[in-house]
Amino acid sequence: MITQSPPPAQPGPLAAADRVTNLDAIRGLSVLGILLMNSVSFGLMPAAYFNLSAGGSRSWLDKAIGAAGEVFVDQKTMGLFSMLFGAGIVLFADRAAAKSAHPVRLVLWRNVLLLLIGFLHGLIWEGDVLFVYAVCAPLLVWARHLRPRRLIIAGSGLVLWSAVLAAIVQTRVPSDGAGLGDYWLTDGSPMSDAVGLFLLNDFFARSLGMMLIGIALYRLQILQGVKPAGFYHRLTAWGLGIGLPIAIAGVAIQLNYDFDPRIAVIGEAPNTIATIPITLGYLGLITLWNQRPTTRAHLRVRATGRMALTNYLTQTLLGVIVLRSVSDPETLGRSGILVFVLAVWALQVAWSKPWLDRFRFGPAEWLWRSATYRRLEPLRIEPSRTTTAAEAREGDRDR
Repeated sequence: MITQSPPPAQPGPLAAADRVTNLDAIRGLSVLGILLMNSVSFGLMPAAYFNLSAGGSRSWLDKAIGAAGEVFVDQKTMGLFSMLFGAGIVLFADRAAAKSAHPVRLVLWRNVLLLLIGFLHGLIWEGDVLFVYAVCAPLLVWARHLRPRRLIIAGSGLVLWSAVLAAIVQTRVPSDGAGLGDYWLTDGSPMSDAVGLFLLNDFFARSLGMMLIGIALYRLQILQGVKPAGFYHRLTAWGLGIGLPIAIAGVAIQLNYDFDPRIAVIGEAPNTIATIPITLGYLGLITLWNQRPTTRAHLRVRATGRMALTNYLTQTLLGVIVLRSVSDPETLGRSGILVFVLAVWALQVAWSKPWLDRFRFGPAEWLWRSATYRRLEPLRIEPSRTTTAAEAREGDRDR
């Protein structure tokens, strides 16, 4: 007798009990943290992102906020976000392999759509990361089969290479800063090819490196938050204990040289080196918090993470409208930007859970998912279907 294999299961909402809430919590806090640095780009001159003396530092409070951002936020929240993207590629590919006859094709198509989203987002704001993530996706699809140790070595090597390249490029920068352009200066002078290459490499190398590390941590069951609490205590202590002194030293060097062009590029190297340990430290901290009994704060942060794409895009819209179109970069300080950030945080934490109590996905996530499967996915939760509604509130893990 000839038997036929059952057809691939249709993709659908993931049951609440099967969700990895630790990924939601990390994603929620990282997307909120990303706004702290992106808002500097929204509201100030481009050079102010790297050079604290180039704008927004009108008072001691502004300077303290800028220095704290460099130490605790810059590159680190993006590192978390990149790690989750790498893990998300694996998670989606694994689910697609169980439910689709062409899983790799589906994964690549999904990221072609992300490429389009990133391109459109880049038309609004030049700091988009989605385009970079989508370009890296094919390599991640292949790399997901590598052993975790190799992924960690390759990922760490890419991040550290960015720090090495900073030292190399600095040797090509004249003492007067010629060629730094709006990476460091506000005089409208052009950026040299060497500095432009450094920025491009830095963006891709750090992102891809952290994505590879994220795949490894997912395969090792670390990102999921299932290890004993003692493991995450040690991860936090070692990560922050190693990374924070390096990041603080980097900012101290820049302050000591008064942001002189002679340390413009190489001055970023300590912060880049500190990115991996501090990001791992944050991973440990967030996991320890998420392992505690669930509270309303947990539910709201997780919901913010489940709507990460929607929240990321709306941060840009709000930032461009409020900080770039309404505010004046000549008078805006970093303390004023912080007020904007806190307001957006409150708004996004407030709206994410009520939205997901009524709908299966965030608006952007729903559009992306519908385009991925080439059909309109159910969006509204049906009150009459109590069991599936409860499950649907948890959305879909494969975003």
